[in-house]
Amino acid sequence: MKKNRIYSILIMAVLPFLLVSCFAAKTYERPEVVEEANYRTDSIPQDTLTIARLSWKVLFTDPTLQSYIEEGLKNNIDIRVALQQIRIAEAYVRQGKASYFPTLSATAQYSHQEFSSGGQFGGLISSLNQYQVNGDLSWEADIWGKIRSNDRAFQATYLQSVAAHQAVKSRLIADIASTYYQLMSLDEQIRVTEETIKTRADGLETTEALKEAGNVTEVGVKQTEAQLYTAQGILIDLQNQMRLLENTMAILLGNAPQDIPRGLLENQSILVDLNTGIQSQLLRNRPDVIAAEYNLVNAFELTNVARANFYPALTLNASGGWQNMELDKLFNANSVFASIIAGLTQPIFNRRQIRTQYEVSQAQREQAYLDFRLSVITASKEVSDALYSYEAAVNKIEVKEKEYNALSLATEYSEELLDNGLVNYLEVLTARENALNSSLDLVNAKYNRLQSIVDLYEALGGGWQ
Repeated sequence: MKKNRIYSILIMAVLPFLLVSCFAAKTYERPEVVEEANYRTDSIPQDTLTIARLSWKVLFTDPTLQSYIEEGLKNNIDIRVALQQIRIAEAYVRQGKASYFPTLSATAQYSHQEFSSGGQFGGLISSLNQYQVNGDLSWEADIWGKIRSNDRAFQATYLQSVAAHQAVKSRLIADIASTYYQLMSLDEQIRVTEETIKTRADGLETTEALKEAGNVTEVGVKQTEAQLYTAQGILIDLQNQMRLLENTMAILLGNAPQDIPRGLLENQSILVDLNTGIQSQLLRNRPDVIAAEYNLVNAFELTNVARANFYPALTLNASGGWQNMELDKLFNANSVFASIIAGLTQPIFNRRQIRTQYEVSQAQREQAYLDFRLSVITASKEVSDALYSYEAAVNKIEVKEKEYNALSLATEYSEELLDNGLVNYLEVLTARENALNSSLDLVNAKYNRLQSIVDLYEALGGGWQ
């Protein structure tokens, strides 16, 4: 009889392993999506060298900017939130590792029953006390790879949170550098506008003198006065933008709004070679792409888990302890009890819950795949955008410098001709207005060149390494 019980247990234990050939958890393979990445440029050599591997300290050499980036990486709120997300994911990874082990619980229990005199046991006993201390153990064999798949899903979530933290760092470094350069460009535009206001104020006095001499009319005076007010309005807008941008910079640094000391735009230069590397390096360098792939891995493994739920579960439950009606005899050898149950449970009808879970997991895996594909082609689009923007900014600086020189000379010549009564005053006003706009555009072009380098650095996945 004892041998029969042993044989029964062995059959229950071995049967699932005989069936395991019917199902095995699938292994993740990276989908071929990187071939869709395209930088659309031949102007910059594409080899395995890439600025994404450069430290931000090498790319951004301004000491003040470096100190701001260091401060932001230490204090930025988004960075700190991302770190907490990593800690959450770490806890789930530890939980996944513990899933291989059995669960064990202990219970201490006292019960008291009072019986009625007319009841079944009333004539025998009036009350019953029972003391019990026991432990319960439960374990499920991972014969279908469900626990392993769930463990791998937790690990993928952890790695995704790490990559998300890296993406926040990359974005933060780019935002700080971009804001810093934009503040300096506003400083330069403010300087140009203030000089223009001073020049136009002097020009207004000259125009009034020319009116007294009969060389210009009151219309010319008012037009000159209006141009002065236009420049003053531009200055107000620029100063407002500068204050708002300083507040934005303070938030990036994890601080309350404050003044942001900075250098001069003319002293900023990025001298490194703008190597982009090859498209496949986006999968290793760009943290948001890395995070998207780990999200796909997570969804893939959860599909394995959902598929495994269709198959039988082999469980082992054991219970044992001491039970007695008298407390002083609780831990007596005669009080010991024990039981062990091995079970094989096959879902048959479960109100379609398992089927629904599996179908949902398949759809979520497809969503994760599409998100991963989108992240790759979006990343390549951002690299391409940054390259075109850099090329356009370099060409525009050259054109705008020529335009500004030409308009500056035109302003000087028109003012000389006006003094000699050879041109209409409207030509002088037009030349002055065009010179100011050209000067502001030149500053913008210089800022755009720096911004395009920052964008390229971020698009390639630089900053976090």
